[in-house]
Amino acid sequence: MNGIDCGHSIRCKLVAIVWSATALATAQTASAQVPGGCNTPASQRTNEIGCYLSGSEDVGALPDQVWWHLYQYPTRAATEAVKGPQGIVIESFGKVWLYTIAEAGWRPSGGERVAVIGPLSTKAGIRYTARYMEAVFPPGMHTSVHHHPGPEAWYVIAGRQCLETPADIIVAGAGEGAVVPEGPPMRLSSVGNEMRLSVLLVLHDASHPWVHPATDWEPKGACPK
Repeated sequence: MNGIDCGHSIRCKLVAIVWSATALATAQTASAQVPGGCNTPASQRTNEIGCYLSGSEDVGALPDQVWWHLYQYPTRAATEAVKGPQGIVIESFGKVWLYTIAEAGWRPSGGERVAVIGPLSTKAGIRYTARYMEAVFPPGMHTSVHHHPGPEAWYVIAGRQCLETPADIIVAGAGEGAVVPEGPPMRLSSVGNEMRLSVLLVLHDASHPWVHPATDWEPKGACPK
């Protein structure tokens, strides 16, 4: 998904050209309406491009700071055996992941540690839902302006992304994580020349929808291209 290795195959190269042109057209036409909308289950996706729902988990009341732990295992069965009460098994981008919301020092049994992202700040007396998604954005694609009733975090697998808020921009590249706290309006963009692949989490108040449109702020275009 982050490029096609065609070797010497002419047919494969033609497919890659068509695929790249389609991705560019999608980036130009779908910035305000990202395919999948982060609501369509990833198992039901009909478009390679877009944002899709990988899974969700009721994690209840939480300490005032938690971290998102990302591990990979060779099989789903091995992952299920160690997931624990705050964990969920996700199959995404050809890998089996264990996602867990826990304190910074938490460790599972076995597995390959990919990232620990945080801290994610939460509020007392709130029951939270961890909503996990995956996204594939061509260069230039961006979300609509929105905000969340809880913190959001990303792990970038390939490419680069830039989040613009009224206060700042947050740029993350392949192998890096990023966090934005609850509240501010934001717009996320794929920047640079590579296809952006990421997995993401919105840890939101379970009594509210996970996302709301934001109409009181207009991005200044501060993100790099």
